[in-house]
Amino acid sequence: MEARFQCAGCGEWNETSADVSAGRRQRYVEDCQVCCKPNVLALEWDAEAEGFLITAELEA
Repeated sequence: MEARFQCAGCGEWNETSADVSAGRRQRYVEDCQVCCKPNVLALEWDAEAEGFLITAELEA
């Protein structure tokens, strides 16, 4: 499933693919496509919106 997240470092929007079969809550690291900083993404399924809500924070 296509999804988007805003980089916690530079604020640019990034495209990503969320694996629906991996569960309703997921957590993984993905580099920003613009500034290359690693973002820890926390995904949570929103049944009402029928999509993932994604929050990003920079990897420590």
